Amino acid sequence: MPFPRGKKPTAGVSKLSGRAPGMENQMEILNNKRSPSSPQGAPKKRSAFVDITNANKTAVSNATKKTAVKKTQKSSVAAVKTESSTKKCNSVTSAGAPEKEEKVGRSPVEKPVESPNKEPSQIQHASVPEEFDIDKEHSGDCFMTSEYAKEIFDYLKKREEKFALQDYMHKQPDLTQDMRGILVDWMVEVQENFELNHETLYLAVKLTDHYLSSTVVMRESLQLIGSTSMLIASKFEERCPPCVDDFLYICDDAYKREELIAMEVNILQALNFEINIPVAYRFLRRYARCVQASMETLTLARYVCELSLLELEMVPERGSRLASACLLLALIMKELGGWTASLEYHTGYAVSDLSPLVRKLHHMVAFPADEKLKAVRNKYSHKVFFEVAKTPLPPLHTLEGALK
Repeated sequence: MPFPRGKKPTAGVSKLSGRAPGMENQMEILNNKRSPSSPQGAPKKRSAFVDITNANKTAVSNATKKTAVKKTQKSSVAAVKTESSTKKCNSVTSAGAPEKEEKVGRSPVEKPVESPNKEPSQIQHASVPEEFDIDKEHSGDCFMTSEYAKEIFDYLKKREEKFALQDYMHKQPDLTQDMRGILVDWMVEVQENFELNHETLYLAVKLTDHYLSSTVVMRESLQLIGSTSMLIASKFEERCPPCVDDFLYICDDAYKREELIAMEVNILQALNFEINIPVAYRFLRRYARCVQASMETLTLARYVCELSLLELEMVPERGSRLASACLLLALIMKELGGWTASLEYHTGYAVSDLSPLVRKLHHMVAFPADEKLKAVRNKYSHKVFFEVAKTPLPPLHTLEGALK
């Protein structure tokens, strides 16, 4: 968690300017306006949802449905009794030739089709080598869809080509790389304060980058773009997303409701409503199962991956490749060995494909571009995240030896 226990968090910022002053005191106003909804002092979430729910209508409709269900049950019971009595009469009249009536009544189309001996999960797993099958333990769980997991992630990996990005900052005359880093650092704190899923954060950053790569904006609108991207990602990922007023509030009321809604329309139109973008976080969780990584090792890889969100240099990287490199660096940092055959099979990357990116990530963790951006490091320095931010980095010669 990014906030020390016993202290109130900070959230809510003013508009981004050249150096975006006021980012450090972004939660002071929030604590004066809202009561905390968590032990960490996060803002009260989704308070406006009470005004737009249909709780009363639901109660009335439920009562109506119960009455209708009772009537339906009574009619069905009567129908069953009538049907059973009819069957008894038919059985008495046709008792002399029951087999003949059965043959006449059954058409050739109604003959039952013999099911194969193998179940669908067994048929699907037959295409995956036994030593690389990481989904067989969940073959009996219908919620895990283990028979389709490999195909799903292969599809997501192919889909990455559709969302490939390049360095777009040269197209933005009023923005700089540092401004983007400040914005992403603030978005990390918003994700923590609203207790959103990590997928929401990754998707929001992707939406922001895609919009900035296609539209020229002014620095005064940068925070509006970031908060609107968080709103869109929350609607896509969360079961109960924060409302519009919550995102206006964390911006210190610097923007109006109409501006945020208009920006939402602009972002969706710029992306042609294609917001199902594959993110590195999903691949990382999948690939960690290949080596049965512990939660501490997985969290370390997540820490490196989340740090990469701050770097403009990492924007062109595919999510699957970035997740693979972060996991490989975490395995090296924990001295758990290198790249395995199972990882190479499921990721599609060899060590030679990941080595340049792993070196960049190692340098990124060792020498951060901006020491003032501490949201990710503070977050993963908490005991909840096993204090993985304090894990020492291996020296360069150890890293090179592991990559060979």
